[in-house]
Amino acid sequence: MRDELLTIGRFARLCRLSVKQLRHYDETGLLVPVHVDAGSGYRYYAPEQARDALTIALLREMDLPLAVIARTLAAGPGRRARILRAERDRLAERISRDQTRLTMLERLAEGGLPGYEVTMCREPERRLAVVRAVCTPAGIGAGVGEGVGRLLPALGGADIVWEPPLWGLYPLDLEERMEIAVGAQVPAGGHGEDVPGGPDFVVLPGGPVAETVHIGPYAHLPLAYNALFAAVHERGLRPRGPVREAYLVGPAEAPREELMTRLVIPVEEDTA
Repeated sequence: MRDELLTIGRFARLCRLSVKQLRHYDETGLLVPVHVDAGSGYRYYAPEQARDALTIALLREMDLPLAVIARTLAAGPGRRARILRAERDRLAERISRDQTRLTMLERLAEGGLPGYEVTMCREPERRLAVVRAVCTPAGIGAGVGEGVGRLLPALGGADIVWEPPLWGLYPLDLEERMEIAVGAQVPAGGHGEDVPGGPDFVVLPGGPVAETVHIGPYAHLPLAYNALFAAVHERGLRPRGPVREAYLVGPAEAPREELMTRLVIPVEEDTA
């Protein structure tokens, strides 16, 4: 049997891995040698382990975590395909986020921080019919889209008359898991509260706010928020939640470069 096995050095060269990597994979249980000499501690591998070793090398080159690789190797063909597709989707999402960051960096490099006109005004009280969702900061876009998909049928099913635009409500602090809401303004004292499966209702109090308007993709909203929060703090004001977004021109009405979003932050004098 020993004559059929490969030393760790030969196996490493065969599989384009380092001896150090093979030792680490052995220690973590990812790729265990078929034989370890009790006296010398030398590791020996079977030729048929080369396929798994080459797969590990390939997937590590793609930055897949070792835990994911271990599940992939242990899975049958169907489950293995599902695991790899899930990793593909996560990679595509990361690439999309990185592309957005690249675009914003190019914009900042070419023209510095974009100029946003921040104005102070009083916002009226608004009664909104809303649906809620829990998401991560990276999942806000998907959460809003899913919320709109639930809100409009709920409004129609409850025969609720609403006034454009649609609104998004967000907490001041973007936490790993946070509740957001998508809503539409409805008349005060209107019906709909007792309709099964209908939306919830919230009243946003009126009062002083800081606001600005962003024109362009939703992915570039952080630029507008940078200007808005800077203006709030420079004026010695304290922001209060929820942060509000009014989608004046939405994706169904214009290309992404022409989307128009009104950002509103309720404020109060900072007495701290």
